[in-house]
Formats: sequence, structure tokens, C-alpha cells
Amino acid sequence: MAGLKRRVPMHGLRYFISMVGLFSKPGLLPWYARNSPGWSQLFLGTVCKGDFTRVIATKCQKGQKSQKKPSRLGPLDGSWQERLADVVTPLWRLSYEEQLKPVINGYRNKSTFSVNRGPDGNPKTVGFYLGTWRDGNIVCVQSNHLKNIPEKHSQVAQYYEVFLRQSPLEPCLVFHEGGYWRELTVRTNSQGHTMAIIIFHPQKLSQEELHVQKEIVKEFFIRGPGAACDLTSLYFQESTMTRCSHQQSPYQLLFGEPYIFEELLSLKIRISPDAFFQINTAGAEMLYRTVGELTGVNSDTILLDICCGTGVIGLSLAQHTSRVLGIELVEQAVEDARWTAAFNGITNSEFHTGQAEKILPGLLKSKEDGQSIVAVVNPARAGLHYKVIQAIRNFRAIRTLVFVSCKLHGESTRNVIELCCPPDPAKKLLGEPFVLQQAVPVDLFPHTPHCELVLLFTR
Repeated sequence: MAGLKRRVPMHGLRYFISMVGLFSKPGLLPWYARNSPGWSQLFLGTVCKGDFTRVIATKCQKGQKSQKKPSRLGPLDGSWQERLADVVTPLWRLSYEEQLKPVINGYRNKSTFSVNRGPDGNPKTVGFYLGTWRDGNIVCVQSNHLKNIPEKHSQVAQYYEVFLRQSPLEPCLVFHEGGYWRELTVRTNSQGHTMAIIIFHPQKLSQEELHVQKEIVKEFFIRGPGAACDLTSLYFQESTMTRCSHQQSPYQLLFGEPYIFEELLSLKIRISPDAFFQINTAGAEMLYRTVGELTGVNSDTILLDICCGTGVIGLSLAQHTSRVLGIELVEQAVEDARWTAAFNGITNSEFHTGQAEKILPGLLKSKEDGQSIVAVVNPARAGLHYKVIQAIRNFRAIRTLVFVSCKLHGESTRNVIELCCPPDPAKKLLGEPFVLQQAVPVDLFPHTPHCELVLLFTR
């Protein structure tokens, strides 16, 4: 996995890497001298004028506009398999000489498959979508040819499709039109253990009728054709919404082990069906090492891990800090973090369940004792809530902030502006602004233009 250390930028991030040269020491990033696209010089000129955030947003908007999809889908535009590969793994036609050289195929440890009409019109097709709901041209294409999907995930999806096509119950394509069978999520670990989660709309079925369906699908994967998948566990969730948390509708274990476990950074990590865990395990190890290097924590530091998921970042650095404080919305993930801490003998950590914007201000106030605090944030695509930014800005003990972003444009760009802008009493941003010092992309998504971007802010 040494190839990951190159951290080669992907196409959509080269403009940001050009900017990094203005904030980083020469030679710090080995890919700094690489040629960038023709528009990089224009970007550099704008950066020198101090307006890099506007350029980021503009470039992202231009990129989105240039990739506008046609309103109709059809085989005349290429095979269905090629169309899907172009959408999900748009770099699949390229040699990976321009990408990284780690494990680049089958690297995902989690895949979520949809159920809808396939190219042949069969509504019980399991795969990924092409098209949009707005245009009404949704097509579900089987995904076993995609380079980033492990064979095990594709196998489980194919057998789920076999099961659906023999079931008398219809799939739930649109909620108000009825139907029952919905998504399938498959999670695997590096030992090959496999967890499958079936999402089912109960409609008006009685508890007895639901029990029958759960027994049928259980039998299919234990003693029927699906036994070939050798599942470690099978979960079933009754969901009347697009997404339900475990608290809203509990994941029901039909058979097998309730968790899967992963080895990462010398830690044994427990992963629940609802918990967030980076989808590329080997890439995550390099990502978390990078975060650790940038935090600069020591034995006098409190590490504040916001949006901590299963707590891996904080727990991997716990031995180098005085204390780790984690905040996470998903209760199952917090339980996993606590288990992982206890199993690995980590005693200087505590994890809190809830919305960061509600927990963080009180938590920081209770810790205002002059001790240095380093914050790490790893938010979802929607970025950080404004009140979280306020709490970070206004708490003077936080001198270092490491921001991990999987989608820099949009809300994350707003977060960067709010962190770095001058004090603004009208917006309750009273603390000293942060300054962006380094930006390091780590490629967790080979064959796609996406990267995790690690940003170091200090003040």
C-alpha cells in the first residue's frame, strides 16, 4: 500500500493543489511540481489576489455544468454497462499511471444497491441507477462489471436479484405506488466477512405476514441458492422512508454475527450496520495517518473528534494525547467507538451521542481550563452546521483544526469561509480567524475523480 503515500491529486482537485504551494514549504508535497490543467495559471493569479474560495466554487460549478447529462438514455449512446461505468467510475478507461498505485480494484468495503427497472424493463433488477427521477428516465443497471465493486458485493447483489424475481411480492420503486422490496447494502472486511442488509417497505402487512417474509429471505440465504454468498450476517430493516436510522426503525438481525470487525492502525474496530466507516479500508489508514501527522498532538493536548463515526481517528491518536473527546450523531457508531476503546485498552477517551451543534458548546465550556485543544472534523457531504463553526471559532483554546472533506465545494466551502473570515459580530463569529496552512488530498476512490481532502488550519 506504499503507493498511497504519493497522494496524487485527481483531476477536479489540481487547482486546489496549486493553491497549496502558496501555503506549504517547498518539497513538502511530492506531487507539487506536476503539470496541472491549462486553467491553473489563471487560478494561481486569482489566489495571489486572496480570492481562492470564489475560484473553488466557480471551478466546481463549471465542472458540474460541463458534465450535464443528456435528458434521454439509450443504448445508442453505448452499452448500458459502459454508461453505468462512465457515471460511477468515470476514470475506468484510463491507465492508473495517472492515479495512485495501491489496490485500485474492488476496494469498496460497503456498497448500496438499488432495485428498479432494468434496461429490459424488469422492475426486479438490482444494481445502480442511471438517469434522474426528475426526467423520469431511471434505469437500474447491474454493476458486477464496475472496477471499484468487490466480487463478493456483486455476488450478493446477483443472488438478491434471484430472490426478488422468485418472490410474489413486488419491489417498492416509488413509495406512493406500493411495493415492498427495496435496497440492499453489503459490508465486508479485510478478512472476507460479509454483512448484508435488506431494506423492506412493510406497507400494510401484519406482523405475521412480515415474519413470513423474513423467514423466506433468511431460508434463501442459509439453505437456498443464496447460501453460496456465505454471509456472516443478514439484517432486515422495515423502512417507510427513504432512509431510516436504527433509532427510527431498528435493524433486525435475521441470522449471524451482529457486527463485523476490522483491523486498522493496530486497533480492532467494531462496525455496526448503521455506523460510518471509510469505504476504502487501506486508503483510510493512510488518510488517518495523514490526519495524525497534521494535528501535531502531544501529551498535553485534548483531541476533539467531531463527527467521529466509530471513533477511529481519535482512538488511533489517544496514546499521544491527554484525552480524546468524540461527538457523533449515530448512536450505534458511538457504541462501537466505546467498545473499540475498551477492547483496545484505551482509557483516556469519552464519546457523546447527538448533534454536534448542540453538544459542542457545552462540552467546550466545561473544558475551558487553559489546556490546548486540537479539533478534527470529518463531516458528511453537507458540511458542518453553522453553530459548530461558531463554537470552534469562538473557543480560543482551539488553535489547530484539521478538516477532512469528501466534497469541498458547496457547504464545505462555506465552512472554510466562516473559519477564515474576519470577526463578524452579526454572525456571532467573534474569535480569531483560522489560516489555511496545508491541503493534502488522499485518494480513497480510484477510477473516480474524487478525493478526501485534508485541510490544516491554525491561528
